[in-house]
Formats: sequence, C-alpha cells, structure tokens
Amino acid sequence: DLLHKEEVKPTHLAVCFDTPGPTGRVEEFEFYKANREEMPEDIRKSLPYIRKILDGFRIPQIEAPGFEADDVIGTLAKQAEKDGFEVYMVTPDKDYGQLVSDKIFMYKPSYQKRSREIMGVPEILKKWDIERVDQVIDILGMMGDAVDNIPGIKGVGEKTAVKLLKQFGSMENMLENTDKIKGKLRIKVENDREMAIISKKLATIICDVPIPYEPDTYIIEEIDKSLLTDLFVELEFRTIGKRVLGDDFQINQASTPAGPVVGQLDLFAPPPQAANANNQALLQAVEVDKGRNIDNTPHDYQLMDTPEKRQSLVNQLLAQALVCFDTETTSVDANNAELVGMSFSWKKGTGFYVPVPEDRTETLAILDEFSPFFEAENIAKIGQNIKYDILVLKWYDVKIKGTLHDTMLAHYLIEPNMRHNMDILAETYLNYSPVSITTLIGKKGKKQLSMRQVPVEKVSKYASEDADITFQLYESFQPIIAKPEISNLYHKVEMPVVPVLAAMEFEGINVDVDFLKNYSEELGKELTDMETRIYGAANVTFNLNSPRQLGEVLFEKMGIPYSGKKTKTGQYSTNEENLVKIASKGDYPILNDILNYRELKKLKSTYIDALPTLINPKTKRIHTTFNQAIAATGRLSSADPNLQNIPIRTERGRKIRKAFIPRDENHILLAADYSQVELRLMAELSKDTNMLAAFHSGEDIHKATAARVYQVAMEEVTPTMRRHAKTVNFGIIYGITAFGLSQRINISRTEAKKIIEEYFKQYAGIKQFMVDAVEKAKENGYAETILGRRRYLKDINSANRTVRGFAERNAINTPIQGSAADLIKLAMIDVYKEMQKRELKSKMLLQVHDELVFDVFKPELEEMQALVIDKMSNAMPHVQVPLVVEANTGQNWLEAH
Repeated sequence: DLLHKEEVKPTHLAVCFDTPGPTGRVEEFEFYKANREEMPEDIRKSLPYIRKILDGFRIPQIEAPGFEADDVIGTLAKQAEKDGFEVYMVTPDKDYGQLVSDKIFMYKPSYQKRSREIMGVPEILKKWDIERVDQVIDILGMMGDAVDNIPGIKGVGEKTAVKLLKQFGSMENMLENTDKIKGKLRIKVENDREMAIISKKLATIICDVPIPYEPDTYIIEEIDKSLLTDLFVELEFRTIGKRVLGDDFQINQASTPAGPVVGQLDLFAPPPQAANANNQALLQAVEVDKGRNIDNTPHDYQLMDTPEKRQSLVNQLLAQALVCFDTETTSVDANNAELVGMSFSWKKGTGFYVPVPEDRTETLAILDEFSPFFEAENIAKIGQNIKYDILVLKWYDVKIKGTLHDTMLAHYLIEPNMRHNMDILAETYLNYSPVSITTLIGKKGKKQLSMRQVPVEKVSKYASEDADITFQLYESFQPIIAKPEISNLYHKVEMPVVPVLAAMEFEGINVDVDFLKNYSEELGKELTDMETRIYGAANVTFNLNSPRQLGEVLFEKMGIPYSGKKTKTGQYSTNEENLVKIASKGDYPILNDILNYRELKKLKSTYIDALPTLINPKTKRIHTTFNQAIAATGRLSSADPNLQNIPIRTERGRKIRKAFIPRDENHILLAADYSQVELRLMAELSKDTNMLAAFHSGEDIHKATAARVYQVAMEEVTPTMRRHAKTVNFGIIYGITAFGLSQRINISRTEAKKIIEEYFKQYAGIKQFMVDAVEKAKENGYAETILGRRRYLKDINSANRTVRGFAERNAINTPIQGSAADLIKLAMIDVYKEMQKRELKSKMLLQVHDELVFDVFKPELEEMQALVIDKMSNAMPHVQVPLVVEANTGQNWLEAH
C-alpha cells in the first residue's frame, strides 16, 4: 500500500518478521506473552502467501532468531539514522514511541475511517505528556501491558505513571525515592519494585540485534508482475490486482492454477464442504470494485418534521406490507434511553426521519400519530437488533405488533461465528460504509456530544441511512433465510423469542438492597478475620494479593512442600489450581484459608457490592440484557449485570440469590428448571438404549450409571460411586479424558481409564454418537442441533492437533448444548404466549441456563405452576426422552431454586 500512495515515495523498504522459536525475553521471563493465544490458523495459513506476495513486490524480509520483529526494526532504524536516512517505522504499536528521534518517525497507516498519522518527537511527547522520548519505556514499565503480559506495577495506570515521571524523571529514580510517594501508592510501588524493573526491561526494544546492515538490498525495485498476477488470480484479489497491475488485470474464474503457490499449503486446507455455503453465496453477490457510501450513492432521505409531513408518512406506512424502522436515542441502555427520533424505509435508497422533542408529553403525542402503523398486525416490521427498539418504545407505551424481522438475528443464523453489527454487515454484504456514530456525534473539546446536540439535518441523514441499509440487508438475507435449514429456526425460535426477552428486560427484578448491604458487611468482617488468621499462621504480615510474597511465605518461610514448576524469575505459582493440588497432599489449613479468602473477595467485589450500583433509578429494579446473537451454540447470555454467572457451587455464592425477591407481598418467585436436560438430550441424540430406558423408568440416572459402570446392583451403589458416575455423565459431553477424570475425582489415571472404557461398553450408543458427530462435522464442516441449528467448525480438519481437538469436542457438545438452548427458547415462547392469552398478571423475569424465573401474582400461583411445567415439558413434543421440569417457589430466588 505504501508503494501506491501519492504522498509517500520511499526509496528503501523492508518487512520484519518474528521467528517461530522462543525469544530471549521468553527464555528469561516465561510469563512474557504467556497469555497470548496461539496464532489463529487462518493467519498461520496466510503467512506463506504473505511472504510470496512480498517476493512479488521484491521487498526483502528480515528476521533474527531469538529476537522479535520490534528489535529488528529498532536496530535497523538506529543504524539507518546514523547513515543519514530519514526512517519511518510503519506500525500502530505504541511501544515504538521509544525509538522516535529527529530522524526516526512512526508511520501509523490509515485504518477504517482514520487517516494516516506520522508521529515525531513533538507528537510522542504530547501524546504521553512526557519530557523525553525514552520516558515511554518508563511509562510502559510502570503501567504494564496486558497484551504482552507485562505486569507493571499493580494499580498504576498511564495517568499515575505520567504523574510519577513528572515528579522523579525516571523509574529508577522513583524506586530510589519511594519515601517521597504518599499513601497507598507508595505501598503499591514498593511491593512491585522487582516487577517494575523486569517490566521496563521487557518493554525496552533492543537496538543492537546482530544482523547485517545492507541498505542497498532494501532499495525499492520493479515488481515481479508475472508472480503477482498468478497470486492475485489464485487469491481472487480483483481490486488489489487492478490497483497494482492496472485496469487490464482480470480474474478468469474458469482457470485453475496448476498447483498451490506455496508448497504443501494444500495440506492445511479444509474440504470444500467445510465452507459456509450460505455465507459464500451472499458474499459472491457483492460488488467489490468500488466502495460505496452516502456521498457516492444515490439516495432520497427526507426529514419529516411537521404535522403535515408526519401524516403523509403515516399514510404511506399504512400502505406497505413490510417496513424497516429504527429508533435514535440518547443511550445504548434501552431501559434508560430517551427517544430522539424514528426512521423508516421500505424501498432501497429511500428513508424518512421523524424527530421528537425532549418534552415527553409532546413525544407521546407524536408517537400516538404512528400507533396505527406500529399496532398494525398486517405490516411486518424489520429492525437491526429490533429488541432494542421494541424496548425503547415500550417505555413510551408503544406496542409493536405484526411479524418481526431482525437482520442481526438473520445473520447470526447464517454465519454465527462472525460479528453482526450493522456497519460490518453493510461493508461485507453491500460494499457500503455507513456514517459512523462517532463521525456524526463528534466531540466538543474533550466532551462527547449527545445525539440531541447534533443538528437535526445530520441526524436525519444518519438515521434514514440506518433504516435504508437495514432494509437492504434484509432483502439480501431473505433468500438464505427462506432455506429450510434456517427458516424453521428463524421463524419459530429466534424471532418469536424477541418480544419475550424485551418484556423480561422491561420488567427487571426486585433486589433486597438491605440484604446485600448486610451480606457485604458480613463478608467484610470474615475477610478481616481470615486475614488475621492467615497472618497468624504465617507469623508474618505480608501482601496477600502479591503472588511473589505469598509464595515466599508459604514455601520458604513456612516450608510447605512445593509441587509444580517455578517461573524463570524463581517465583512460585500460587494460582488456585496449584494451591488446591498442594492442599490435597497434606494438612495445610492456611491454604484453605487463602482459597476461601480469594473466593470471598471476588464474591464481595464482583457481585455483592456491584449489584446495588446497577439498580435502575426509575424502577428500583435490576434490568439485565439478554444477548441473543453471541454464543454459537444458540445459548442466551446475560449482561449488565451477568446474572447467569452468579456462582452456585458454593454456599456463599448461592446465598447471593437471596438478594433477588418478588416485587411485593402480593407476589412470590417461581423458579422452574429442566432436570438433567443435557443428559436427556444426549440420550435422545444418541438413541442409546440403556440411557433412554433409565430416563423412561424414572431411575436416578447417576445411580443407574454407577450400577452399570461398577457392575453392582442399584442398592449396592455407594455415594462415592454415584458421585464418580455423575462426573463421567456430565464430563463425557465435554470430552473428558482419563487424565481429566482422575484429576477431578482424585483417582489414578488407570482407574479413570477403566471407568471411561466401561462407561462406553454400557452406553455403546453414546460412543457411536460421538464418533458419528465428529465424522459428520469433518464431512460437512458444521455440527447441528435437533432443530437444525448449525455451528460451523472451520478447524475440524486442521493439521494442528490441539486446534482440531477443540473443534472435535465442539462437534460433540454443540448438538447437545445447542438443542438445550433451542428447547428453553421454545419453552419461553410457549409459556409467554399462554400467559398473554390468559391475561395473567404474573411476569417472566429471568432465563438462566436451563431455568426460568417468574414473579407470580399469588392468586395465580397454582395456575402458573401447572402452566409452566406443562409448556416446558412439551416444548419439543417430537423427542422420545421425557423432559422433566421441577418448579419451586420462595420469598427469594435461593428459596425458589
């Protein structure tokens, strides 16, 4: 790209790569970059092509074993500077700021809608608010870097680091004068003194890498047109091909390259069936030669800001069979948002925007004008994340009726592994870049403007475009949505559950703030007592939250035998897994106290103290958001707060559920959940005779499994046997190994292997189901639920055993977990419809995994219990296995559960 920009004409160019082996930093500090995931396989498979393209451009590639690309660039930049060159390091990486000088610059390429940026010394000093460029390393050393796992000083961010640098000039000077730092910050700095020094070393780019400096080899040469033509044809790079090779460049779709450009690359390629054919069909229809936007695309967007114009629009809306609408608001939180306006579109290239005033009474009057449209059963409504719009309008007493369509959910079913926001969908499937909200709203000084402060003409264009583009996406997706494998899920599951979720989010749940306050105080006292007990057992006061100090106290001062590897810095591992392992090998009460301390501290900060801050000031209730288009299995997730993550395995965690209570004394909570639903669905999918028989007879499935695996009579099954069988039953779904089972139930690997082997003898149908699930996924490229929901597994035929193993486990688990997700959605739809039909006052509040929670009006309790159990049990009437539902009531969620 640099070679084809008018304003950039470099004379020399080189590209630097990391090498596959470990670097000196990793060898010295093994935690460095330890949290980075393995390179995604699609990138790994692309690297040979990238190198070949560089060969085609005749751009040299430089790397040095044991060093990172940063170090190679740093070394070459400093050498070239001495040789009189003006050097541009092409990177957005903030670390490179430390290398900038009068002749060395950072060149940040243009990205999305951001233009390119060149940063010299003045820009770096201004960006970081420092006096010298080398202070960039001090800041990085103090604040750390989560991406590279550079720890820094805990609790010190960029602002604090800058403040300390202004006071001391360098990290080293600061560490020598910690007595001049006030309060808790001094403790933080002193506790992490050693880690700060290490962090600065890790953040320092090495500028004396032993590589030859040969500037003549970096001179830009004529490109190898023949090589690039072959590559661009094979890769179908139409636009780049024309830009680099000229307008005469054409891709002959019928031609097939003689073989892969890069040797053995074909070994990594999945079979053609593994591709998502539906998504490919959509992508092939996209015109890619010219990027479109509001400035170069014909459109007719109208501002409807008078009573006459609004009436005209209503009349037009009522004549349509299908309309896309969108709301403009003041917040992404629908339960706290104010309406700013509405936009509509029912024809490509057209859009209408209706602004509403800040005064609620006036807004309600305008909305009343549009109620005939919103309540028209015969007009289908389209939206992008339409649940948000339904919820916003629900706060204005507007009811949305008629068939619903959602482009976000349509795309979620077509390509569940991609992101589904409108901008990405427009760029991917329409080759259109919509106006971004950032561009629209802009900033006034450092303060973000609100939508109400933007001129209405600008908002009108932005909002009309949103409705227009969403309508176009719907038209684009419609042929795929009509296909049987997607149509059933779209029309009978995903769209019907949208109004159910909107009603649940609108309702929220009541919270006992006094209980949370008292529980917080109770845990606070427990934490203090626990700290005292730990310090007493250790006979020393130390920083409990410092792994280094904790390791030294436990394994050096107290002499507890340490098992496991130390880090290169000599630090002991004090993570939960290691402490549990060590605690199981001896009588060390302090380890259990430390584990309990950590659990309590997390519960207190993450849930008990956080929940009251999330209460909606308007309703005095907590309103979670249910995300429908995130999990590839189809499961709903919960956010702000995430009520699905409240711990239930420990007594203290379960106690948090006591905070969730009925709306008043006339209501009671009802919690209904499926019994062992994933096991039952595994029996259904596998058609295993023995497991189906156990469920049909109503046997305790874990006890029945234990009797079969241990080959004893049911009455001879011990609690330990049952516990082991339960672990296997649930573990099999997630691909548990003999090693994993041995670790989980504390038996030898040999014994665990025997249990798993016997399990598969007794449940041969399950073993066959697992084998078939993997084989089908390898052949088709996806796993499928009972209702036909597909999860595409691009790594199912990977040459990387670890990556492939993960995909194989998903091939087994997805049909089970995904079917459970579809089941609970169907149940929610059926229960909600029946509650609406009977005009009950009770409300559905929450969905958490396999459980539904209701706020039941007490006179309706008996009716609601029967209704909920009936609809949940029969949500999938065609399955053979009985779906058992347990429903209980209580004055709080814990009691009801």
